Amino acid sequence: MFLLPKYDSFWISLLVSNLIPFLAFSISRSLAPVNEGPEKRTSYESGIEPKGDAWIQFQIRYYMFALVFVILDVETVSLYPWAMSFREFGISAFIEAMIFVPILIVGLVYAWRKGALEWS
Repeated sequence: MFLLPKYDSFWISLLVSNLIPFLAFSISRSLAPVNEGPEKRTSYESGIEPKGDAWIQFQIRYYMFALVFVILDVETVSLYPWAMSFREFGISAFIEAMIFVPILIVGLVYAWRKGALEWS
């Protein structure tokens, strides 16, 4: 009693979702102009020769700052569904939120003490 016809819409959407990027790339490849030349083979197409070394050191703190922001932002936004469905879930959702918020605060304090929030 295998119900394969129930999944026809799934297989069709899977096929279409795999076909769209393939079609987009193939149409782009066939319509795009091809201008091969010596400028195309340089590092930059602006005509200005690159100066200096490409392997320069950069400060990781900018990435750490962005990472901490994204993590705390996403975690804080996840509190919104809890607030909207508080009446349906009752006290268990409230207890989970009260466990979740201190974990966020501990993570923020840890990042603060490690200096991940210092910009300069």
